Amino acid sequence: MVTKAQVREALKRVIDPEIGINIVDLGLIYDVKVENDVAHVCMTLTVPGCPLANMLTQQAEKAVRAVEGIKDVKLELTWDPPWNPKMMSEDAKRKLGWSE
Repeated sequence: MVTKAQVREALKRVIDPEIGINIVDLGLIYDVKVENDVAHVCMTLTVPGCPLANMLTQQAEKAVRAVEGIKDVKLELTWDPPWNPKMMSEDAKRKLGWSE
């Protein structure tokens, strides 16, 4: 059985090309569920008009589909709550020079 951790790990392979940080550490992944070999991923983007929206969501779906045991992916893009830099991991903040 596929775990949420495996799906999140796969999503770490998706790098935001403008920022150079993976979408998990950026805080763009709000929720992951796996039910009956179907991964449900709720994610956001840094801004609603993100020019890379299609590319990032397609890459996220492709990364999850590559997880052995996943038969389908349901990806939901949400803007609530809106993303903000506080959602980033401490590692991502350090890489960007934002840690305190």
